Amino acid sequence: MRLSSFMSFLIAVPLLLRATESSYFRDVQPILNKNCTSCHQPASKSSGLDLTTYGGFKAGGKRGPAFVAGSPDESLAIKFMTGVLKPSMPFGAPVLAAKEIDTIRDWIKSGGKDDTPREVTSIEPTVYHQPPVITAVRFSPDGKLLAVSGNREILLHNADGSGLTKRLQGKADRILSIAFSADGNLMVAGGGTPARFGEIQFWDLREGKLLRTAEATSDTVFGASLSPDGTKVAVGCSDNTVRVFETSTGKELYKISSHENWVLATVFGIDSKRFVSVGRDRAAKLIDANAGQFLENVNQMRGELAAVARHPKKDEIVIGGEDRVPYLYMMDRARNMKVGEEATLVRKLDPQDGAIFALDWSPDGKHVAVAGAAPGVNIYDVDTGARIASCKGHTAGIYAVAFSPDGTRLASGGFDGQVRLYRAADCTLEKAFVPVPLAAQIAGNGGAQ
Repeated sequence: MRLSSFMSFLIAVPLLLRATESSYFRDVQPILNKNCTSCHQPASKSSGLDLTTYGGFKAGGKRGPAFVAGSPDESLAIKFMTGVLKPSMPFGAPVLAAKEIDTIRDWIKSGGKDDTPREVTSIEPTVYHQPPVITAVRFSPDGKLLAVSGNREILLHNADGSGLTKRLQGKADRILSIAFSADGNLMVAGGGTPARFGEIQFWDLREGKLLRTAEATSDTVFGASLSPDGTKVAVGCSDNTVRVFETSTGKELYKISSHENWVLATVFGIDSKRFVSVGRDRAAKLIDANAGQFLENVNQMRGELAAVARHPKKDEIVIGGEDRVPYLYMMDRARNMKVGEEATLVRKLDPQDGAIFALDWSPDGKHVAVAGAAPGVNIYDVDTGARIASCKGHTAGIYAVAFSPDGTRLASGGFDGQVRLYRAADCTLEKAFVPVPLAAQIAGNGGAQ
């Protein structure tokens, strides 16, 4: 399976018949997200204008409301986009295509209504008739729990697979990444509902309580990572941006538009001051986490990238994706680099049997686990590059892999809907289980969940 095919699978939804009338949510917002929100967003409100929400678009900025419902020719947005008013928008970029301007014009003419889907106010536990694809697994820092992605929920299991302890229901249809604070009190999940919204969830793990959520873009978000100091969360987005949020409030601090394609994974450095993001543009980009500024590319670009993990004790990363090879890099240059030189490359590991979708580094920093389109997990010795074990048993691609905090156990999950727990030293299978309660099982237990 190619990386692009995998990502298309993750966000695929049934095609909807389009109405002839322009839609803000379906048609206008994607145009604004693509062309305008890099300047007009909460973190950098040029001219006091925020175009990330319908409310901000309607309110306008320092010059007044951005549009007059029913009257596109009187609307400031249209005047700036067509060059009637200067400077023409988007500022410093090519003018919008005539088709895009016509879409916004038609929407304003038809009344400029907000058709953004409203939040679900009542969330019922999902009833599963078959195991869902597993896209995220992560052990709690104390090693007692294993968090597993489900449909509109996160399932907390005993770390040894002996039983389900709690179901945490949320709004997002899909959870694509899970991260924990160092003290284990906070759990962060990233995902969303395809073609509708991306969501970051902040959970009090002890109470099983949803503290807050944050939304970003009109599609799911990928690769949520939590800074070691617990203050920030970074996520990748399908609008080619990386967005960073404040954990204490859920407020978006800034977004970075240095990638040229979807951003699929992020990881912070040891001191929380920088992070690396990877994506379909093949680049592993080093970002200043305080200033929100792109610093440099860490890698030499090859195939599309889907995964990144950091050494637990120093600023080294492993990346992987479409070209099937895991690469180990230092986050910092050892010296000035010449064109075509890879002074930051530590080692490359064996080519895998398919594209790489998931990576994890053992807590002692000695081993790296690699998983993807092939139905197995390979574990490597970081110092020598030798493969020390191969974990078998899955029947299809693997989208999530995680070492336990003590490094003795490895968890994996993917397309076949089963979590598998292996002894990390030699990949002996300890347990395989479906992490969700199936309808047939519930019926057999008299309806109990």
